[in-house]
Amino acid sequence: MPKSSLVTDERHGSAPTGVEAVFAELLAEILCIDRVSVDSHFFDDLGADSLVMAKFCARVRKRGDFPPVSMQDIYRHPTIRSLAAALPDAAPAPSKSAAAKALEVPTSTSTREYLLCGALQTLFYLGYSYVGVLAGVEGYQRMVAGSKGVESYSGVGFLVVCTVPIVAKWLLIGRWTPQQIRLWSLAYVRFWIVKTLIRSNPGVYLFVGSPLYGLYLRAMGAKVGPSTVILSGQIPVCTDLLTIGAGTVIRRESSFHCYRAQAGRIEIGSVTLGRDVFVGEMAVLDIDTSMGDGAQLGHTSSLHRGQSVPVGERWHGSPARRTDTSYVRIAPARCGRLRRATSAALTLIGTLFLYAPLLEAGLGLLFLGVSSLVEVLVPGVKSGAGALTVRGLVIVALAFSVVLFFGATLLGLLAVGTVPRVLRVFIKPGTVYPLYGFHHAVHRVIAGLGRQKFFGVLFGDSSYIVNYLQWLGCRLSPVVQTLSAAAR
Repeated sequence: MPKSSLVTDERHGSAPTGVEAVFAELLAEILCIDRVSVDSHFFDDLGADSLVMAKFCARVRKRGDFPPVSMQDIYRHPTIRSLAAALPDAAPAPSKSAAAKALEVPTSTSTREYLLCGALQTLFYLGYSYVGVLAGVEGYQRMVAGSKGVESYSGVGFLVVCTVPIVAKWLLIGRWTPQQIRLWSLAYVRFWIVKTLIRSNPGVYLFVGSPLYGLYLRAMGAKVGPSTVILSGQIPVCTDLLTIGAGTVIRRESSFHCYRAQAGRIEIGSVTLGRDVFVGEMAVLDIDTSMGDGAQLGHTSSLHRGQSVPVGERWHGSPARRTDTSYVRIAPARCGRLRRATSAALTLIGTLFLYAPLLEAGLGLLFLGVSSLVEVLVPGVKSGAGALTVRGLVIVALAFSVVLFFGATLLGLLAVGTVPRVLRVFIKPGTVYPLYGFHHAVHRVIAGLGRQKFFGVLFGDSSYIVNYLQWLGCRLSPVVQTLSAAAR
């Protein structure tokens, strides 16, 4: 590709500055053209789109010697000249200190540590899976034998599964502190074990959005104030460095893990949120970030490391900057301690004595039915003593997997299309309902069924997504085909 050059706009007749020249050269390389005018409109004159300009922003950030450019800046200042003039400290930034450069150097790792780490992870996975299989076999045998107290056994098993990550965290880590962990080291293995146990714990995801979630995070070492609402299923790992003030709301899919992977190491830092803070959907809070009391962070926005939102201010964008937009549009509704305590108790009771026993009994009955069907269709799967042979075990496992997958898919499709239609008669549009009541529970069921990621991935990027959305109840007229796999 020929080297890009610049053209001076005839209306101004002035040569581009150093920042403008660099920006024009970067944009010309991305657009694969020879020349870019510093006064040409990004979208109207140059024909760029949001993806092209996002790539341009990434190129600017990668250089490191200019102030970062966000998509918000691009839309507000759609020419190179106006963009360069609007940036703070438009001149090239001074070179970074030797200490800052040293932190960016990738941490060295060795093949020996890599292989040892993989071996330890494999042993942990096999051992933990073996214990899980033993527990499942014990429950299955109790059910087949008709033992009393199967429900209590399921509840105890669920509590054990929920408690294991907490115990493992305190035994293997203790309290998290700000630090750097080299990849594939023994410290990384301990970090990985705790992270894996936390993320694979089904109880945590059942508690998300309920008052029990705050109690669980406190048991993990987090400092969570009363009356907080955490709707995000992005489970934090380094919880001792997480502080959430009273009355704070964290919306769906927001990330506040208190760690990040960087240049061959895991960097662990704090995330601090004050009282009555609002964090929008799909927001990202990097390590060493904070928000003051009453602060707001917009949807799909991010705070980069070291950023802090002052008390009462509203920020949005990536990296976030100040805005006048308020993201809290609805006045608070009354939600007292009794309502929260009742909701927490009902959630726990329903999980222990309804959800877990029904799941175990359903899987057990399904396994019995599949085993009987396979025995009829494929004779010889059992030995003379009545036990499954190795060949029979493989056949039954395959049949069970097929029936479970396709059966769950069909039942799931039936549920997402019928249950919300039945329940929405209890929800009146335009009405504000308090949290943790009957209407809130109904809304959670409807929203949860409508947000099933599996079906969005299954039908997304295909013509069937239109039929799926119509099955959910969306009114599509006229039908517009998109490439989004996320059903709403």
